[in-house]
Formats: sequence, C-alpha cells, structure tokens
Amino acid sequence: MKKDIALLLVRLTGIGLAVGHGWGKVLALATGGGDRFIGGVEALGFPLPALFAWAAALAELGGGLAVALGIGTRVAAASAAFTMFVAAFLRHKFHLHFLASIGLMQPSPEVVKSWGNPEMALLYLLCFLSVVLM
Repeated sequence: MKKDIALLLVRLTGIGLAVGHGWGKVLALATGGGDRFIGGVEALGFPLPALFAWAAALAELGGGLAVALGIGTRVAAASAAFTMFVAAFLRHKFHLHFLASIGLMQPSPEVVKSWGNPEMALLYLLCFLSVVLM
C-alpha cells in the first residue's frame, strides 16, 4: 500500500511537467510563436531544430500526461526523462554548475546566469527515471 502511494506521488509529477512546461511549448509551437524555443534547440546543436523542438514539447506534454494516467508508463517516462536529461545537462549545464559549486571552476556570474537553473529539470529527470526503473 505504501509503495503504491509513493509511486502515485512520483507519477503525479507528470502533471507538473505536462501542464507547467509541455503545454506552453506545444501551444507556442502550434500557434507559430515557438521561434525562441526552436532557436534554443538549434543552439544546442540538434539537426532539424523545429522537429526536435516538437519532439521535446510532446515528450513533456504527452509523456507527462501518460505517466500521470498510467498509460504506456515506462516508454512515456523514458522519453520525458531523456528530454529532462537534455534540459538539465545540455541546456542548463548542471555538471558545470556542480563543478563551480565545489570550486573546481570559476565562471563569471554572467556565464552562470546564461546557463539558467537546472534544478527543476534534474528533479523531473530523477522522478521519471524512478518510474522507468520501478
């Protein structure tokens, strides 16, 4: 019983990803306002950035909802986890934030600010990876 409740709570993070992140991206891309997001994907070096932007947005929205509803859970969680890995490590540079926090590198405050905040993506990554492994 406790394990079921714990798994439900972890799976409910899918709603946060879907509504808090995926919905806005899908809506922006569908209405022609996703240029900034597509540009960000292109800056990460992905080929066909519009296609990969759509893939990421749908992984967040569809994957998050599927995990929350228990539909194709492992596949949905894996796609959402992969998307969050890209966000945490490629976009927000979690590994460099970590190295800076332990003093192994000293980037300027402007550089750190340009990386953004990786914590939310990392938390989603860990939650969805937990769902995949369970």
